[in-house]
Amino acid sequence: MRTTTKVIRLFIEFVVLWLSSAVAILVLDTVFDGISLDSINIGIPSLSTLPSALVVALVFGVLSAVLWPVIVRLMSWVGPAVLFLLVFFASGAIMWLTLHIIPMASVDKSWDAVVMAALLSLFSSFVGGAVASRSDTSYRLMQVRRQRLRFRRNPGGSAATPGLLCIQIDGLGHDVLRRAIADGVTPGLAAMVRNTHSLIPWHTDWSSQTGASQLGILHGSNHNVPAFRWYDKTSGKIAVFSNPRANEDREIERAEIPGLLSADGASRGNLFTGGAEDNVLVVSRMRGARLGGGAGYSSYFADPSSTLRTLIRMIAEVQRELRQAWRQRRADVRPRVPRGGSYPLVRAFANVLATDVTAAAVVRDLIQGRSIIYVDLIGYDEVSHHSGISRPETLSVLTKIDEVIAMLLKVIEQADRSYRVVVLSDHGQSQGATFLQRYGESLEQLVLRLCGTEELAPVTDSRPGAEGIEYAAASVRPPKAGEEPATPEGVPIVLGSGNLGLISFPRIPHRATVETVAAEYPGLVEALRVHPGIGFVLLARSTGGSVVLGADGSVDVDTGAVEGVDPLASFGSDALEKIRRTDSFDNVADIMVGGAYWPETDEVAAFEEQVGSHGGMGGPQSTPFLLYPDDVPAPPNRVYGAEQVHAVLAGWRDRDD
Repeated sequence: MRTTTKVIRLFIEFVVLWLSSAVAILVLDTVFDGISLDSINIGIPSLSTLPSALVVALVFGVLSAVLWPVIVRLMSWVGPAVLFLLVFFASGAIMWLTLHIIPMASVDKSWDAVVMAALLSLFSSFVGGAVASRSDTSYRLMQVRRQRLRFRRNPGGSAATPGLLCIQIDGLGHDVLRRAIADGVTPGLAAMVRNTHSLIPWHTDWSSQTGASQLGILHGSNHNVPAFRWYDKTSGKIAVFSNPRANEDREIERAEIPGLLSADGASRGNLFTGGAEDNVLVVSRMRGARLGGGAGYSSYFADPSSTLRTLIRMIAEVQRELRQAWRQRRADVRPRVPRGGSYPLVRAFANVLATDVTAAAVVRDLIQGRSIIYVDLIGYDEVSHHSGISRPETLSVLTKIDEVIAMLLKVIEQADRSYRVVVLSDHGQSQGATFLQRYGESLEQLVLRLCGTEELAPVTDSRPGAEGIEYAAASVRPPKAGEEPATPEGVPIVLGSGNLGLISFPRIPHRATVETVAAEYPGLVEALRVHPGIGFVLLARSTGGSVVLGADGSVDVDTGAVEGVDPLASFGSDALEKIRRTDSFDNVADIMVGGAYWPETDEVAAFEEQVGSHGGMGGPQSTPFLLYPDDVPAPPNRVYGAEQVHAVLAGWRDRDD
C-alpha cells in the first residue's frame, strides 16, 4: 500500500512538472527570438503553440533523464567547481538537441537554448521543490520521496540495528556553541541538548586543526602530525593536508588500523576516507583518474535543477559576503583582515556548493541505510577565519548549519532504518589581531631577519589563509605530484598553523638542538623566546631531552621541572603533556613556536592572516564539543585527543541495541 502511494505521488509530481514546464516553455518562446514553436490549431488561438510546448517539455525531460547521468559521468574527471560550470552548457546541449529532433520546434541561436534550459531547470526546481531555492528542507524531502524508490537497502546494513550519523561542524568551539544555544542561534541543536542529547567538551592535541583531528577520529592515529603543514627532513618536502597525495599517504601509513568507516561507511566532505569505499568530496580521493568516481560528487549533478539551485544560492552568498565585509570596514570593526580577492567565491564554495553536495549525499546514504556516515560541514570554520568566531555574520552561518542538521533529522524520520545522531567539532577557534598586524612583520620575516637570510627568501603570500581556501583550490585543480613551494638552499623554512609556528633548518640533517641553533644562528633563540608575540619555543638539547623556553623561565619536557616563571602557565594544565607528545614525533620541527596567548582578553596572535584561528594552544581553539545521544554510554569524564574520540565513536558504532 505504501509503495502504491509513493508511485501515485511520483506520478502526480511528474504530471505537474510536465505541464508547468510546458507553460514555462510557452513563456520562454515569447522571450527568445532564437527559438520557435510551431502553431497547431486547437480552437484557442492564444494556445496554438501549447501542443508543441508539451512535446518539447516531454522530450527534453526524457532526454535529460537518459543522457544527463552519462554526460555528467563523462565530465566527472574535472573538479566540482569546473563541473558545476560545464553542467549549464550540457543542459543547453540537451535543449539544443531536443529542438532539433522535434519537427514542430526550431532553434536559430544556440546560446538561447543554453539560457532557456537553465531557466527551465530553475522553474522546475521551484515547482518540484516547493520553494526549492529557499527551503532546503522541502527540497530535500522531495528528493527523499524520489530516492526511496530508486535505491535499495545497502547490503551491508541491517534495519534492525541503528545506524550512526556523525555530523562535524568544522571549527566550532564548545563555549561558542553554548552561547549560541542560549541566544537562540541554533534552535535545532538546542532542542537536541534539552531533550535527547548531552553536550560535553573534548580536548584536542597541540595541533588543533582539522588534519590532525580528522586523521585521529577517522583513522585512529594522528601520530607524526605536528601541524596543518610541516617540513619533512627525510623527504625534503613540505606536507600539507590540502594535498590529496599527502592525505592518501597519511591513510596508507595507518592501513593496519581499521578506519571508523571501514564497515559499510560513507565519508562526506572530509580530508580522509576513514576506510570508506564510498566517498564524496574527500580530499584524499581528489587525485588523478579517481577524481570523478573517487570524489563522488558527480551524482549530485544528476539532477540539473540542483545545479541551478546551488548557483542561485552561491550568487546570494557572494553578495552577502561583499555586503558584510563593507559593513565591517565602515564600522572599523577590529581585529579584521582583508576579505577581497577570491575569498567571496571560497565562502560560497564552503557554505553552498560543498554543503549542498555533501548534504545530498548524506540524504542518499540515509535512504540506502548506510551503517555509519561521517560528514564535515565546513562553512562556519571558513567564515570564522575571516569574520571572527562569534560575530553576527558568523552566527548566521551557524544558524544555516543548524537548519541543515534539522533537515537531516527529518530525513531520518522518513528513512527505513533508525539512526543515532552525533554532532561534534574537530577543534575550536581563538580570536585576535594577527602577529603581522601587531608587530609589523610575519613570523617568517622575523626569523629570516634574525638569521640574516631575508634577502634570499622567496616572496611570501600575505593573503588571509584558511583550510577552506586550500580545500576549494584542491577541488578545482588538485596539486600535482611533488608540487611544493620552492625554497632557496640554506634558508630556514618557516610555516604557520594558526598561532603554532614551525621553523626548520634544511642544512642541518638531524633535529637541531639549542646548541646547534646558537652556533649556526647566534641570537635567534634568545630573540624568539623574549618576543612579546611568542609564548614559548620548544627545542631539543644536545645532552638529551628537550626544553620549553619562555621570556622569563623554562620547563624541562621530560621531568616537568620549572626554572623561573613557567612559560606554560596560561596555556592550561595539559599543555606540557601535549608538548611531550609532539616532541616524540619523528618529524617535529627544529623549533616549535607557541604563539602568545593573553588570557585577560582570551586572544592569540596567529602567524597566518586570520581573525579567528586554530592550530596551536591558547583559548577556545583547543576545546571542541561532542553532542551525543542519551541512550549510549557516556564517554570518559575527560575526552583527551582525537584518538580517544575515535575509540568513543567506534564503541557507539558497534552497539547492537
